[in-house]
Amino acid sequence: MDKLSVMNAFCRIVERGSFARAAEDLGVSPALLSREVKLLEESLGCALLTRTTRTMSLTDHGRLYYEEALDILGAVGRIEDRLRRHSGEVRGHLKVNAPNSFGLIVLSPLLPGFMAAYPDLKLSLTVDDRDIDMIAGGYDLSIKVRAGMPDSGLVARRIADIHQRLYAAPSYLRTAGAPMLPADLKGHATVGFLLADHTTSWQLEGPEGSVTIENDPRFRVGSSIVLRDMLVSGFGIGTLPDFVAREPEARGELVRVLPDHELPKRHVFAVTASRLGADAKVAAFLDYLRSEIGGP
Repeated sequence: MDKLSVMNAFCRIVERGSFARAAEDLGVSPALLSREVKLLEESLGCALLTRTTRTMSLTDHGRLYYEEALDILGAVGRIEDRLRRHSGEVRGHLKVNAPNSFGLIVLSPLLPGFMAAYPDLKLSLTVDDRDIDMIAGGYDLSIKVRAGMPDSGLVARRIADIHQRLYAAPSYLRTAGAPMLPADLKGHATVGFLLADHTTSWQLEGPEGSVTIENDPRFRVGSSIVLRDMLVSGFGIGTLPDFVAREPEARGELVRVLPDHELPKRHVFAVTASRLGADAKVAAFLDYLRSEIGGP
């Protein structure tokens, strides 16, 4: 029995909460993982998991084994990563999750260069605007666009800042008139972003300080790309992050509304599990992102 391999498989089963999901991550069959865990339990002389047809839970022995196995795997990983960094070798399978718009607009153009720089690396990218659990999802790294990150056992590295501003199509403003003051927004059609904390309330920072504008969007959507397209069509006024608005603004399809005002700044965070913080492939991806999109 390869003890390190079995430790890694056991930890993945616990983190994913399922033999089937862990097997998919590891590229093996659920039956093989089940046999390995059974052999492990027999070699230790105790049960690590309590399993029924519907649920799976750790025994006290299983929790102790999981915690100790994490420490051992982390130590082994750090040794391997030091050696790989020393030799310039980055390999393995990197799993990344990112918000839909950021993945499509920012990451997508960067990935060919990254893959070319590390030919021995495999990369899986999923784009999803839901707030996913990166550990349960089996991800090495998750990109978050937030005003801030809550305290947790995860490690969040701030790699860039995002400006959130008001935009509309010139055709809409010619018809409805351009707001001159924040209070003028109340008479306008607006588009709301469902996944933000400002769907019906815009906190605007401007020369006169902070002002909150309440609005009741006729159209609300959970995709900033769809929101962008609605604004370009002349539907109304809405908020967009600068990386989404940049190209249509450059083409003249969108213009800033109240250009002296914007919503509170947001940030791009690269989030990793603490035990993966020194992983060579994660470090390489973080370094590449910082070099390409800048940031503090």
